[in-house]
Amino acid sequence: MSAASDTLKDPIAAYLAMLEHERRLSEHTLRGYTHELSELRALAKGRALETLTAADMRGAVVRAHSAGLSARSIAHRLSAWRAFYRWLAERVPMPANPVATVRAPKREKTLPKALSVDDAMTLMDAPQSGTPEALRDHAMLELFYSSGLRLAELVSLDVRYVETSVSWLDLAQEEVTVLGKGGRRRSVPVGRKAIDALRAWIDVRDQFVKLDPHALFLSVRGNRMSPGVVRERVKRMALLAGIPTNVHPHVLRHSFATHVLQSSGDLRAVQELLGHASITATQVYTSLDFQHLARVYDSAHPRAKKRD
Repeated sequence: MSAASDTLKDPIAAYLAMLEHERRLSEHTLRGYTHELSELRALAKGRALETLTAADMRGAVVRAHSAGLSARSIAHRLSAWRAFYRWLAERVPMPANPVATVRAPKREKTLPKALSVDDAMTLMDAPQSGTPEALRDHAMLELFYSSGLRLAELVSLDVRYVETSVSWLDLAQEEVTVLGKGGRRRSVPVGRKAIDALRAWIDVRDQFVKLDPHALFLSVRGNRMSPGVVRERVKRMALLAGIPTNVHPHVLRHSFATHVLQSSGDLRAVQELLGHASITATQVYTSLDFQHLARVYDSAHPRAKKRD
C-alpha cells in the first residue's frame, strides 16, 4: 500500500474538503477543481497519485491538445494539478512534483479584429444629430480611426499644450502628442476629417467647461471623459450606424493600423504610429494584411478561380 494510502484514504477528496472548508473557495471555483482533479484520477487509472511522473503529465497534455482542448484550458488544468501536488507533497513522501516542469502548449495569437474599410466609412459617415454631445462623440470616433490612439491616450488629451499636459492636441500642426505605454511619447498626424470634427467640437466645448478647463473631451458635468463612458459611446454609435461587429476603441485602433498597412505596406511606419516598442508587436498586422491579399487573390487571379 502506498504512503499516500496509509496517510490519506482519498487524497483528492481530502484536498477538495480543505479547499471548501479551510480556504472557503466559491462553489464555482470548487466545481472547477473537482472537474480537473477527476481528470487526474482518470489519468492515474488506479495508480497511487504520488507515483505519477512528469512523463505521465506530458502525455496527458499531448492527448488533451490532440482532442481539441484549448491551450488556456490545459494551462488551467495543469495549474490545478500543480497546486494539488504541492499540498500532497507536505503529507506524503514524493520524489518531485510531477507537474512542476510541465507546460501547456503556447497559446495561438488571436488576430486583432478590424472593421472592413466599408464598415469604417459607414461608421464615420453616419448621420449626426448636431447636438454638442454628438459633435464630441463624432470627434472622438474620427480621432480614434484617424490616429490609432489607445483609449487611455485619447482621454488624457488636453485641448492644447499647458505645463501640466500629459498629452495634447495641436490643431495648427494637425497632430496629437501622447504619452503611451512604457512612458514613450510620440506625435501622430491627425487626418483632415478628424480635424474638421475636432474643430466642430471645440466650437461648442466651452459650454462643457466647468471642473477641468484643459481636457479635450469633457462630459456634460465638466469632467474629463472616463474610459468607460467613451467605450459606451463608441459602442452606441456603431449600433446606431448598423455595424454588426462589437465596436470598441481598440477595434478602431486595429482598423487604423490594418488599413494604413494595406495601403502603404510600411510596417515600420505603422509601428511608429501605434507607439509599439518592438516591431514584433506590429507584425500581427502582417497576418491581417495577408488575409486581405488572399481574398483579393482568390477573387481576381485567373488560376485561383474555381472551375464550374
